[in-house]
Amino acid sequence: MWRSFLLLVSPLLMSFCGGVCFVCPEICRCSQKSITCNSATENLKSRTHSRLVLNYISVRTISTHSFDSLKGVKRMSISNTGISVFPDLTSIFSLESDFILYICDNLNLRSVPPNAFVGMTSEYTTMVLKNNKDLRVINEDAFKGAFGPTVLDVSSTALETLPSHGLESVLMLVARSAFALKRLPPLKGLKSLREAQLTYPSHCCALLSWDSNSPSDVSSDDSQTLDGPLASDIVGSTSVEDTFGTMDFYYPELDLCQRRPALQCSPEADAFNPCEDIAGFGFLRVAIWFINVLAIAGNLTVLLVLFTSRCKLTVPRFLMCHLAFADLCIGVYLLMIATVDLRTRGHYSQHAIEWQTGVGCGIAGFLSVFGGELSVYTLSTITVERWHTITHALRLERRLGLSHASAIMVAGWLLCLGMAALPLMGVSSYNKVSMCLPMDIETPLSQAYVILLLLFNVGAFLVICGCYVCIYTAVRNPEFPGRAADTKIAKRMAVLIFTDFLCMAPISFFAISAAFKVPLITVTNSKILLVLFYPINSCANPFLYAIFTRAFRKDACILLSSMGCCESQANLYRMKTYCSENIHRSKSSSGSNANTKAPRAVVWMSSFPHLTPRTQMQRV
Repeated sequence: MWRSFLLLVSPLLMSFCGGVCFVCPEICRCSQKSITCNSATENLKSRTHSRLVLNYISVRTISTHSFDSLKGVKRMSISNTGISVFPDLTSIFSLESDFILYICDNLNLRSVPPNAFVGMTSEYTTMVLKNNKDLRVINEDAFKGAFGPTVLDVSSTALETLPSHGLESVLMLVARSAFALKRLPPLKGLKSLREAQLTYPSHCCALLSWDSNSPSDVSSDDSQTLDGPLASDIVGSTSVEDTFGTMDFYYPELDLCQRRPALQCSPEADAFNPCEDIAGFGFLRVAIWFINVLAIAGNLTVLLVLFTSRCKLTVPRFLMCHLAFADLCIGVYLLMIATVDLRTRGHYSQHAIEWQTGVGCGIAGFLSVFGGELSVYTLSTITVERWHTITHALRLERRLGLSHASAIMVAGWLLCLGMAALPLMGVSSYNKVSMCLPMDIETPLSQAYVILLLLFNVGAFLVICGCYVCIYTAVRNPEFPGRAADTKIAKRMAVLIFTDFLCMAPISFFAISAAFKVPLITVTNSKILLVLFYPINSCANPFLYAIFTRAFRKDACILLSSMGCCESQANLYRMKTYCSENIHRSKSSSGSNANTKAPRAVVWMSSFPHLTPRTQMQRV
């Protein structure tokens, strides 16, 4: 009667609960606060019940020894529950082979304790712990003393790492959508692994590399055949085959048992993350150190001399400080990349996700974009300022003042900071590639960002070229007798434009094609451009715009004289400066027309020693 009543009411209860009510298994005793499934309750029912399903239970914890001596259970499933403590499985003692444990979709489960699986079964096990969204820790000793697992599934969990021991028998590891699992356990602890389904391609690179370099489980002499001296010793026989037939002692079935099959792993490496070190090539590893040391040393020298100079702060000096700082950022970026490459040489794939998704890669990418764009912006500002000064050489009131230059550079800093910060806020990304550059163009917004960034650089290069052409046209005066000076100025400008072209043109060309999803070069080969061409300006600018100029050498000598070096040269510079100031005052007071009608080239060269040849300065 009661059975009929329950059969009648059960559909109503299920519809009332939305079809997800807890149903107590037949081999268990359930109450509102506890569940007991042991040998006593199991014996009350048929031993044919090989499955134990506990879904949608509301208890927070399952009491210790709730599962005692369930020797006939082959599959156990605890899912969609409210448990926050991993259940006690240490006294199940199942005698069934191929035991399968499902503990899935438990939103409050956060950790797996030590010795969690001891006594569960005496056979190897399939353990499925997937979709426990808040599962963060599997204790180092969680698998200690247990058999298996042979299959382990931790997909869609918050695990950051796996135990370093206890996984020696794992044949298949599944960790799809486990985005927090950025670091694999020691690979020697996965010596039996034959198949892996992971989240990140770089982890597959690490596993496949380790597997290919691991010693084989069988000797190289897999087959033995009767041949050689032994065959010739057989009396009265012209050949072994004639006497005994084919003497082949090769047993395929034994070879299959001994030979370890190749490891299968997914996802495979993609175009953005090939299985290689950061530098990719050996010569790039050397070049990147040389370039970053040169960039850092050169720009630090410029900043040191300019900040310690006692000369009046002029607009060119002010802009040069900003340029040196921007190029210094590029040098620091290359130093970070070179350091990580050196530390992970030969095994970068094991650390790729930690690096690319970590804070370090974000900082490196920010420095790269900020420094690169600020350098381009400042170079454009310096060139436009030179052009403006030459155009209005005789109208001192029209020259750019420090207040104007400061406003321009504040705007530049804000613009460049904004461009560098966008990938940190989800517009493109710095973690797409090992070089930490914004190469993510998967969304239209990210694609537009990368294209605008590249067009900004191209536009700046065109502005620089146009201004230098105008400058040369202005200073090339047919009435000016010093035609040799024109040639020197043209050569200097050609060098400046050429270095800008080398830095911007190759990168921009290939990057714009890739931004439009028509890549003409692989990421591996693009590293050559990024190391050899991208930092050219950062290395050349401190020399072309500062160190090779007479004004900088004067400041450097005066600074060194305070340390007891170059005193005679510093005194000579002081004397020339004093005489030049006196001459300038006398000319200003005389108000002679000859001075006001001086050629523009002479006025410009006197104002801008950065491009003034020494012989021409002597003429002035």
